[in-house]
Amino acid sequence: MTSKRPSPQKTRKLAAHQGLPSEADLFEFIATSPGVVGKRDIARAFGLSGTAKIGLKALLKDLEQKGKLDKRGKRISGTGSLPPVTVIEITAVDDEGHAYATPVEWNAANGDPPTILVGENRRAGQPAPGVGDRVLARIEALPAGKKSILGHAYQAEVMRPLSREALRVVGIYRAGPGAHGRIIPSGKKDRYDYHVPHGEDGGAEDGELVSAEVTKPAARGLPQARVRARLGNALDPRNTSLIAIHGHGIPDQFPQAVLDEVTQLRPFSIEGREDLRAIPLLTIDPVDARDHDDAVWAAPDDAADNPGGYRVIVAIADVSAYVRPQTALDREARRRGNSTYFPDRVVPMLPERISNDLCSLREGEDRPALACHMVFDAKGKKRSHRFTRAIMRSAAKLAYEDAQAAIDGRGNAKANAMLEGALRPLWAAYAVLSAARDQRGPLELDLPERKIILDKAGNIDRIVVPERLDAHRLIEEFMIQANVAAAEELKKRRTPLLFRVHEEPSQDKLRTLTDFLKTVNIPFALGQVVRSKHFNRILQQAKDTPHERLVHEVVLRSQSQAQYRHENAGHFGLSLADYAHFTSPIRRYADLIVHRALITACKLGPDGLSAQDIASLAETADLISAAERRSMMAERETVDRMVAGHLAGKLGAQFKARISGVVGAGLFVTLADTGADGFVPVSTLGRGYFVLDDVRHALVSSDTGETFQLGDVVEVKLTEVAPVKGGLKFEMASDGKRGAKPARVGGHRVRRPDRPRRR
Repeated sequence: MTSKRPSPQKTRKLAAHQGLPSEADLFEFIATSPGVVGKRDIARAFGLSGTAKIGLKALLKDLEQKGKLDKRGKRISGTGSLPPVTVIEITAVDDEGHAYATPVEWNAANGDPPTILVGENRRAGQPAPGVGDRVLARIEALPAGKKSILGHAYQAEVMRPLSREALRVVGIYRAGPGAHGRIIPSGKKDRYDYHVPHGEDGGAEDGELVSAEVTKPAARGLPQARVRARLGNALDPRNTSLIAIHGHGIPDQFPQAVLDEVTQLRPFSIEGREDLRAIPLLTIDPVDARDHDDAVWAAPDDAADNPGGYRVIVAIADVSAYVRPQTALDREARRRGNSTYFPDRVVPMLPERISNDLCSLREGEDRPALACHMVFDAKGKKRSHRFTRAIMRSAAKLAYEDAQAAIDGRGNAKANAMLEGALRPLWAAYAVLSAARDQRGPLELDLPERKIILDKAGNIDRIVVPERLDAHRLIEEFMIQANVAAAEELKKRRTPLLFRVHEEPSQDKLRTLTDFLKTVNIPFALGQVVRSKHFNRILQQAKDTPHERLVHEVVLRSQSQAQYRHENAGHFGLSLADYAHFTSPIRRYADLIVHRALITACKLGPDGLSAQDIASLAETADLISAAERRSMMAERETVDRMVAGHLAGKLGAQFKARISGVVGAGLFVTLADTGADGFVPVSTLGRGYFVLDDVRHALVSSDTGETFQLGDVVEVKLTEVAPVKGGLKFEMASDGKRGAKPARVGGHRVRRPDRPRRR
């Protein structure tokens, strides 16, 4: 005999009495859980036990019979009618900025998933979702008549965005018995493998690199995932960067709407532009640069009241002539935030036709530009500046090395041809500007950058540290001056813009730095108004001492991270009150916004800042700052993986390294020849216990006083390599420095993990 189902009224009373979740809470939990859930999952999530579970069973049965839930065995999910709250994924954004989505979870037996119009009533400060983004949304079904007119069945109000990283895994697929498989994740912090159920492998083969989405978190057993994309052979080094691209959700394919817009772009108009084609503007870039977005020129100022002064022009590609506000191109560039550079590829902010063709300042070809004209006196102080929209023609494309060689008297024919008319005046102007720079006192940290050179197969051929030339410093200083002029101009005209902000170190970091400097006998007074020149004084005192590298490391760690903001806070590292990015609009969205702001402020055309640009400046600043951090992490992780693969055949080899980090569990080290980062467990350091000395950034033996300190040069032996994760593990092969046994106060006692605890 079957039991009679309780009435809806009785079910609601029972739910309220037993503390059961409301329908909205229940739908939100089901919607936000990766994949379908069971009654046990719901009971655990809401802390239900005993008779409350009976009430839950009745509530679920009631919702199932109403058609709001789909219950198959122990699996519960939404039905053909979307629940009031669910997770949706943005699938398209039209030319007017309207976003469309589909539900993440949908039963194919109910036909194609419905289209959902995503409303614009987002919470304040919440960025607009882009294609591929997932959000938790409140869903409203449209009446049949309105549905047929608008072409979509539902509309949604965004409640909150969902982290892509939490729902994504990249790793190596391993085929298991039967039709099941497993994903060995690529992330260093991933604790579990992922189970791939029957039919969810996407056709992946054993050993293949895949991108997958998490469908069920770890509760009992392994978390589950569904393969979304096959990325190729995991052993092919040319696929290494794909791990970071997919792992960090970096968009690497342009939507069709963007590509369609690019094909319809028309040549720029010369009307209203200043003609700079007769001026020998030069592009000076890395030898392997594919796009060229800045050109420079200088000449002595012939004004009678400015003896020894110079006129300088910095011409920047006019990307705003092609990328207009609120177009698909603009929305995609904003979503990407910047170009991301890997040793084997570039994920560009803009399609190649723009970045490498229409907006690249090619030698001998007419290009649109935004020109910054500046006049400096004999001491390098800027007397004036102005901005124009121009047409230019690069007189020559030179590599840094070629330009420097010509100045040094050993140039090739092409560079020598530009020597007297262009290069010497540039160097003379730079001499004036560098004197003013020294007077300003920007932070002078020595941070050599390594460059990976690949062979044709994508393997590492060599790793080099490019020589730092005056040619590099010249272009850097000219770009800084143009960026300052842009910020000053827009600030003076009270035009909204995005500032590049670098705040002074926090008081906590300054206290930590002061405590450390006492250990190396370098004074640093707290309470003063800190300037970058104070740090330079510290670096100067450490020069040519055993602590020089260590002091550079600790000073670097004391600094804040630069970011974009719509409000100004100055740039501490450059010792500048006003600073904005203006000089790289091909690869940074912030620069494009500054270009539009200058067009508006200086009345240079109708394609300046839009009302939407202005209204969303704070949101844009947050968005592109996050994108910048994402790119930095992806670039660093890719280098780690490539170098780990390069060292995979050198187990047991010894390397010279420098200690780059100190924690209780051991030491982080950076290899001298490759720049590879790895970890030395505390168990390999020596006998006895080690104490973590936070002030000195050191591990110190409590038995002997043997010390391993940040910045020390050591010998390490390679013991483990994980190429897909980019992990290297070493053991210490050299002795630490002699030192005193640590006091019990001020440090953390660290036990060697391979020794029994003392009693």
